[in-house]
Amino acid sequence: MLENKLPDEILVSKIYFLRNQKIMLDKDLAELYGVTTGNLNKAVKRNIDRFPEDFMFQLNEQEFQNLIFQSGISNWGGTRKIPFAFTEQGVAMLSGV
Repeated sequence: MLENKLPDEILVSKIYFLRNQKIMLDKDLAELYGVTTGNLNKAVKRNIDRFPEDFMFQLNEQEFQNLIFQSGISNWGGTRKIPFAFTEQGVAMLSGV
């Protein structure tokens, strides 16, 4: 269950369209669940068999740069690693890990 209830418009602003599907980034999902991005990704790695490529994938460098450009953010909050993207099925699976 999500720790904080966010207004719909904030939640919608965290959904991107990439590789012909709607995705959410690991950092945004971690914020929604009230955990660090590192801890969210550790939980996923411990349960990696539950996250096939149609549930989760890592952005490539060009996709990451495009998201930064589209968002108008000059520095992506100090992110050092290219983020993971979760599809709708992946977001649903996260609630079970």
